Amino acid sequence: MSEKRYLTPVETAHAIIQNGRRVLHQNFGRTFVLSLLAGFYIAFGAQLSTVVTQDAAQFTGLGISRLLGGSVFSIGLMLIVICGAELFTGNSLLAGTALHGEISWGKLAENWAVVLAGNFIGSLFFAWLMFETRLWEQGTVAEQALKIATLKCKLSFSAAFVRGLLCNWLVCLAVFMATAARDVTGKLLACFIPIMTFVASGFEHSIANMYFIPTGLFLSSELVRPDSALTWHGFIVDNLIPVTAGNIVGGVVFVACAYRYAHMGTQKPDK
Repeated sequence: MSEKRYLTPVETAHAIIQNGRRVLHQNFGRTFVLSLLAGFYIAFGAQLSTVVTQDAAQFTGLGISRLLGGSVFSIGLMLIVICGAELFTGNSLLAGTALHGEISWGKLAENWAVVLAGNFIGSLFFAWLMFETRLWEQGTVAEQALKIATLKCKLSFSAAFVRGLLCNWLVCLAVFMATAARDVTGKLLACFIPIMTFVASGFEHSIANMYFIPTGLFLSSELVRPDSALTWHGFIVDNLIPVTAGNIVGGVVFVACAYRYAHMGTQKPDK
């Protein structure tokens, strides 16, 4: 009998719950390094999206430009899923493992704290690296980066929160589908469609914003007088806090809890 090409939703829910047990034996050093890598990988996608969309709208229209930006941004989650890394937003799914009693809520909180810190440091360091490349001097990359960062800092708390919720609903569904896929091609496609959707839609991802907004701040310190909204306070208080809260709710409530309730009372089918 040929090997199954994908897991059913019930099997996928079980696989995600069991995978969450890694926090019981994964030491701090490994978790932190994998978190740094995830920050780098998301930043790779974010910077590529900035480059691609710098002038695309004037040739293709805004909608297609956003579609292109979302398409290339998906490289971040692809690298995380295929190469292995710890992404805070994807780790919202650990809530299902905690609800199932496989890990403690303390272990969940510990993982989230370490991973969030690692993602932040990785994204911030990558933003500095890109600033030092001077590649932003080519074309209108700098202007696009400043525009993206400024608009994010001008969101109201409620808008940032809801956009964060919708974003991580899709990110965690991407992780769910990638877990269900049994080959690399399937995993890449599972990452591509939901991530392209959230970026093209304009939703907010906390880890991506750890690259987008610091990049704008670095550029504003050298290029122009910054917009009054584009400050470190605006980054942390006006964007990162509400977006992170929304990301947690979107991933935990709409994916982890929903699928745990729907499937974890069901016996896993025999393979």
